[in-house]
Formats: sequence, structure tokens, C-alpha cells
Amino acid sequence: MMNNKVEKICENQQNQRYPRSNTKIAILSYGAGNVASVQNALERLGINAFISDNAAELMQADRLIFPGVGHATHAMQQIEQRGLNEVLKLFKRPLLGICLGMQLMGSQSEEGATQGLGLIDFDVKQFNISAKVPHMGWNSINISESPLFKGIANGTYFYFVHSYYAQVCNSTIATCEYEIPFAAAVSKDNYFGVQFHPEKSGEAGMEMLRNFKKKKKIVF
Repeated sequence: MMNNKVEKICENQQNQRYPRSNTKIAILSYGAGNVASVQNALERLGINAFISDNAAELMQADRLIFPGVGHATHAMQQIEQRGLNEVLKLFKRPLLGICLGMQLMGSQSEEGATQGLGLIDFDVKQFNISAKVPHMGWNSINISESPLFKGIANGTYFYFVHSYYAQVCNSTIATCEYEIPFAAAVSKDNYFGVQFHPEKSGEAGMEMLRNFKKKKKIVF
């Protein structure tokens, strides 16, 4: 776990602001995501970010962020009722799932026996460990080579809050240990997912968001 001094440094770094970018990033709104904190983080980086549940607006964005907190079944119901599942499947530019958003990108979740979007092939399991659940706080990750983590050292700490975890799979680009190993980040084609909250993870989280913004357009 991270000590209070280092945590305070991260909080100070989160308040820094950077020159504005022309890249337009959409944040998916569906009633189950902490969209305001993600937008604030992007704004601090000088990135144009807007919140929407309008399919036409979302499809025009340069990047799409899929945040999520809460229960998987409720979140999927909200997504499907708004027709946003099709947006997530059809979006061909870089797309980033955060926390529950990442979990819903998988095949299925034990939380409410929820069927995921199937964007990346992994299953989500409930922690069945002796350690305290939810896994909450700062933890280090083991990073594989990926443009999402360019300039971020292996063993860097990020902020986690979750009771369910994605199993390590072929698309895993970073792992974390909380009594057992789990996927801290995944990537396939234009899809990226992180279990941690970059918007709460200090300069490391800001650097990861910068890398996501720089990710080149992918066309299939």
C-alpha cells in the first residue's frame, strides 16, 4: 500500500493543468459511471471532453471512454435500454473502459450472472480470498509492453476499488496482485480496459490518459 506522503504528492499532481488539445473525447453516460471525475481529469490535461448518451454524438468522437461503478446487471440494463451496446461494439476508434466499464467489455461476470459485451475474451469473477473485499486503495501493477503505459514504470501504483476482477487472459497488458493475480489492464484491437481509476491515480493516471489520447486511430 502507498504511504500518506506519496498519496499527497499524487493528489497535488492531479490538480495540475496542461495546454489544451484538439482531440475530442466522449464519455459514455448511462447512469452507472462516475463521469464527472473522469471529465475533470481530462479537462486538467487540456483535453476536450464531453458527456453524452446520444449515439450520433458518441460516434463522432475521436476517443470514447466507458466508465462504470455499481452493479454489473443494472449497468448492462441501462446500456441496452439506451442502445449504447451497439455504440460500444461499432466504435472503431480508441475506446477505454474503466473499472466496471472494463469488466463489462468481457464475456460474462459472476456479478448477477451478467452477460458482457464480448469485446474482449475474459470472464469476471468475485474475489474469494481472505483479504478484505472490496480491494480498495493503492496497489502496484506489473506492466507488459503497451502504448497505453508508455513512460510509466513497471511497479507503478494505481488506485483500485472493486469486489470483482477480470481473470488474466491473452489480452492482458498489466496484472495486479491482491492475494491472487488479476488483469489490471487489457487491450485488443481498438479496445482498452483498466480495472483501476486513472482519474484518481495521480500523475501515473494522468500519463495513462495522455497516452490514450495519443493512441492513433484504428480502422478495420
